[in-house]
Amino acid sequence: MDAGTEDVSDYPADCCPDDCYRRFPFLAGDDDAPFWQGWANLRLKTFQLIENKYFETAVITMILLSSLALALEDVNLPSRPILQDILYYMDRIFTVIFFLEMLIKWLALGFAKYFTNAWCWLDFVIVMVSLINFVASLLGAGGIQAFKTMRTLRALRPLRAMSRMQGMRVVVNALVQAIPSIFNVLLVCLIFWLIFAIMGVQLFAGKYYKCVDANGTTLSHEIIPDKNVCIAENYTWENSPMNFDHVGKAYLCLFQVATFKGWIQIMNDAIDSRELGKQPIRETNIYMYLYFVFFIIFGSFFTLNLFIGVIIDNFNEQKKKAGGSLEMFMTEDQKKYYNAMKKMGSKKPLKAIPRPRWRPQAIVFEIVTDKKFDMIIMLFIGLNMLTMTMDHYQQTQIFTNVLDILNAIFIVIFSSECILKIFALRYYYFKEPWNLFDFVVVILSILGLILSDLIEKYFVSPTLLRVVRVAKVGRVLRLVKGAKGIRTLLFALAMSLPALFNICLLLFLVMFIFAIFGMSFFMNVKEKSGLDDVYNFKTFPKSMILLFQMSTSAGWDGVLDGIINEEDCEQPNPEMGSPGDCGSSTVGIAFLLSYLVISFLIVINMYIAVILENYSQATEDVQEGLTDDDYDMYYEIWQQFDPDGTQYIRYDQLSEFLDVLEPPLQIHKPNKYKIVSMDIPICKGDLMFCVDILDALTKDFFARKGNPIEETGELAEVAPGRPDEVGYEPVSSTLWRQREEYCARLIQNAWRKHKQQRQGGADSPNSNDARETAVLVESDGFVTKNGHRVVIHSRSPSTTSRLADV
Repeated sequence: MDAGTEDVSDYPADCCPDDCYRRFPFLAGDDDAPFWQGWANLRLKTFQLIENKYFETAVITMILLSSLALALEDVNLPSRPILQDILYYMDRIFTVIFFLEMLIKWLALGFAKYFTNAWCWLDFVIVMVSLINFVASLLGAGGIQAFKTMRTLRALRPLRAMSRMQGMRVVVNALVQAIPSIFNVLLVCLIFWLIFAIMGVQLFAGKYYKCVDANGTTLSHEIIPDKNVCIAENYTWENSPMNFDHVGKAYLCLFQVATFKGWIQIMNDAIDSRELGKQPIRETNIYMYLYFVFFIIFGSFFTLNLFIGVIIDNFNEQKKKAGGSLEMFMTEDQKKYYNAMKKMGSKKPLKAIPRPRWRPQAIVFEIVTDKKFDMIIMLFIGLNMLTMTMDHYQQTQIFTNVLDILNAIFIVIFSSECILKIFALRYYYFKEPWNLFDFVVVILSILGLILSDLIEKYFVSPTLLRVVRVAKVGRVLRLVKGAKGIRTLLFALAMSLPALFNICLLLFLVMFIFAIFGMSFFMNVKEKSGLDDVYNFKTFPKSMILLFQMSTSAGWDGVLDGIINEEDCEQPNPEMGSPGDCGSSTVGIAFLLSYLVISFLIVINMYIAVILENYSQATEDVQEGLTDDDYDMYYEIWQQFDPDGTQYIRYDQLSEFLDVLEPPLQIHKPNKYKIVSMDIPICKGDLMFCVDILDALTKDFFARKGNPIEETGELAEVAPGRPDEVGYEPVSSTLWRQREEYCARLIQNAWRKHKQQRQGGADSPNSNDARETAVLVESDGFVTKNGHRVVIHSRSPSTTSRLADV
């Protein structure tokens, strides 16, 4: 179901498969005929129409409106005739619109392409269901049970939105890839549970019956020893709703035990059971505890958690495939370097905030940009959090006054921080998102203090506004070297957010569809057990709340008891037009079990899988690779050496720069020979480019880990970007600079000796020596590997000339 493989071309594909054209040649047509030219032009226009983003937006809007119309068909609809008529005509209109959209897609894409795409098949099935219902109602056959059942399938309409949202398509594609593995886990569960189900039938079949009085209280075995006495005394001999009378019931009981919902009563009935027809005695069959202990260990802890394992394993497989052919030919270390290069490419040095010239402002600037200042603010945030936790119910007036005074002090401190920063940083203060957040928090805190009575009356308690201050801790965490573990967790969470949002959308879609189904099947069911006036399927909002509750597996056993109630209820009366308030065992069990498997066992476990996967990835990045945080730190320190944001620093600054970097990129002094060995390019004017240095440091990091990176063609494709402007002109490198200087010294020493010999042999004038020097250097100059020409200029014509310039 890989929607990503669709090829988007400028011209529509052939209408029919090649086989069809071979059997019916006339379908191919004649390109020169006016009709076929018009036909080709029409297909091209429709193809351009469906590729248009506005067309897609219009279709999504229609799908959402039709889904909303389904949500309005609740228990109150019969008492709203106007709404009934509106929804009736809306349903017809949407059916016609979706049918026309399908025809347009047939025309644009052709049957071959349309029916080979899984998402198009999904659209086709849903549209055909609506169309059959539409035709049936026009022919007056809408009252037939088969068409009534098919009408409920309209609840699948929201699924069409899924095919048009890229994020949900990614999640569903991943889920579809995992379906074979999920079916394998379900099969293992069914087989494994079958053993316990058969054992349960053998041990407990028919033994869950008990004698109860009119109030439903179980009578003592001393008064009522068996079934015969119970019936003779006019009491009720009844069975427990959850029992092991056959394998189907046993499976349902085991599912309740495995999800830990309502299983205590099932276990109590088991350990109280005796022979058939006998009144149960408390804990008479105590060894049956072992049955439930073993099932929970092997049937729940092991088998149900296989779902998480399968989904994580599938994610890993998807990730390997998504890496594409480029990563297939890389070693693990090269992949890590490849990922580091991709992170590096997204970063650029920012222009540092210029230091103010006015002395008082400059002093404040030095204070507020110091890390110690941020640490002190963090300390006050911690104290503020502590005072907020002291707020409690029925506190004394003195305690309340003290907390209010402390809150006012904290507002003054945070307001002072804000004012000092605005004074020192000027308009640059508002360019950083964290500063804007601080500013808003301070304004809200001041408003909360001044207008506390007004805010509490019309909005929320001012205390809630204070809680927002806690979020300020996030900005300081990255300054604490010891908070690397917390930073890793936050990094993993940030990496997970897009995937979690997509899964959240999928869960909402599943809940929406099951809410529509639930309203169709159980709208009029009698309130019993887990169904009451708040949690029920009577309206769409209440259905969504109930389904969200059950997505955590909470209280589903009570809901099941309510929707399968077929005895203690009023049967439907078609003659009187009464729908009755009975449930349905078959529909109820199928509905609830399918919802729990999809939401609780698969979708909710996808959250766990995504977070675990991203946490392991983030931990691996921190331990084995370089994170975005390391690159951010690099560019923060770079700002101090390159305040104008030119992306260059001088060669003589490099040693100091590498010394003040944060680990793991830091290289302590003395680092002269390390710089030479890293072979970093030097640009014209003895300047070093920021990305060249970072690239060299990244390679050095992996080399220190024992994994030196070998340059390959694949890695060259993701090499960090170099600027195209004229300023970037590499003329040498740190390694070649050292070689050039060494060569210059050798030439200079040779020249000195030569000059001394000549001076010893002949007494020539100094001017001639100088002239001869110039001629000799001009003739002996040479070009290095990097194109840098070495020329010796003698500083003085004397024999004691100093080191030559290069």
